[in-house]
Amino acid sequence: MNFNSLAFLVFLVVVLLLYWILPHKVRWILLLVASYYFYMSWNPWLVFLIAGTTLVSYGAALAIAKTEKKGWKKFWLVMTLVVCLGVLVVFKYLDFLIRSVVDVLNLFSLHLDGFALGLLLPVGISFYTFQTLSYVIDVYRGTISPERHLGYYALFVSFFPQLVAGPIERASNLLPQLREEHKLDPDDLSAGMRILLVGFFRKCVIADVCGIYVTNVFGNLAAANSLSVLLAGILFILQIYCDFAGYSEIAMGVARMMGIRLMKNFDRPFAAVSWSEWFRRWHISLTKWFTDYVYIPLGGNRKGKARKIFNIFVVFLLCGLWHGANWTYAIWGIYVAVMQSLESLLFKPLGKLFSKWKIDGKSEFVRLLRRIPFAFTIAIGGLIFRASSVTQLGEVFRILFSGFDNYFVGAAGSLGFTAMTLVQFALALTCMCFLWHFEEWTPDKAPSLLGNAERSVYAQRVSVYFYTVIAVAVFWLSLLASENASEFLYFQF
Repeated sequence: MNFNSLAFLVFLVVVLLLYWILPHKVRWILLLVASYYFYMSWNPWLVFLIAGTTLVSYGAALAIAKTEKKGWKKFWLVMTLVVCLGVLVVFKYLDFLIRSVVDVLNLFSLHLDGFALGLLLPVGISFYTFQTLSYVIDVYRGTISPERHLGYYALFVSFFPQLVAGPIERASNLLPQLREEHKLDPDDLSAGMRILLVGFFRKCVIADVCGIYVTNVFGNLAAANSLSVLLAGILFILQIYCDFAGYSEIAMGVARMMGIRLMKNFDRPFAAVSWSEWFRRWHISLTKWFTDYVYIPLGGNRKGKARKIFNIFVVFLLCGLWHGANWTYAIWGIYVAVMQSLESLLFKPLGKLFSKWKIDGKSEFVRLLRRIPFAFTIAIGGLIFRASSVTQLGEVFRILFSGFDNYFVGAAGSLGFTAMTLVQFALALTCMCFLWHFEEWTPDKAPSLLGNAERSVYAQRVSVYFYTVIAVAVFWLSLLASENASEFLYFQF
């Protein structure tokens, strides 16, 4: 059941109505049933997988809290890591590992035939696995107490707004809110609806439209040139941002209408001028997860530059493979690690150079200049991430650095741009630049209590609601009519 489907909208209305009608003591049952129904809509058998992961992590956390012996605590932690990560490896990576081993052996003329188990990739498995692991690790560290109510813990793991593609919530944030009694608050409903509309705008008006142009290029690389490939990389970054941020905002909006606040997963990443800043703004929940549970335990930046760079490579290689069982994701992780390491090594020398030349590195003008080369490195990363295979990636880079013929006209034709689509796209991007203003508005007082000037502002905001809904509806219906509406990209991760 995709968020951008009519079935989900009906499901959401029913759940919200029942949530606010039922008393607080039974709401967790409603949400748990709704969450499992939502997950089973992809494949009913997947419920056993998420239920098993839930029971293992729930039992392990209670066992860790019960025993005083460090050895047993570590045993239960390791057992949870082995079971949960083992399930993730089997369903997501086993076929990839088998193919890779066969390919390596074939290099030595063994001529083995590859085979695949063909296991179904469970939707959202990477997200709820990391969420359960963070819970057990936090209990092991003593930073939180274990949840003793199995129902509330199962709801924490499966909470449907963020189940399939995050954000990866921490128990310390979400569990208390699931237990808390929430009162129907017009401010929460208004804020939730705004965030929801922003998410749908990003997905239906920008992400899916960008996806059409990116697919045009990658689907016919023979007709592409250097400029079209570069633009495809930029458009793919825009596509995956609006797709994933759109999902996160829809999740935040749905939860907010129930009085629950999920963490912010994106914070205007295109304002970044460096890779380190980019990842402080992009997929924040995953960045924090790898920082807290991998980077810092490895030593972080406390053991010298060489160890820091090693830790960066480990984190981003794992981060790349977390996204999927493909060598292109591993290459992307290595590429990002190289960029991060170069920034780390050049940070102090550049700072001294800026001081010598009396340049304010934090001024808006300097930051604007820094975004130009940074945007190029981001586009390269997008091309690596989007490529379906190492072979296709090689072809993409061959075209990028050699396909300079018929530059502008050829690029427009390869992407599928026309004069009208360019105008529509430019308008959509302009609107996107102001979405965060709309999302962060505070609710107005009742119109009857407002003065003339305040009523004017109120009317403008109501009109923004109206036009946003119209834009989402028009683009969504047009995409459905042309069969170009797509599921969220991060569902595959």
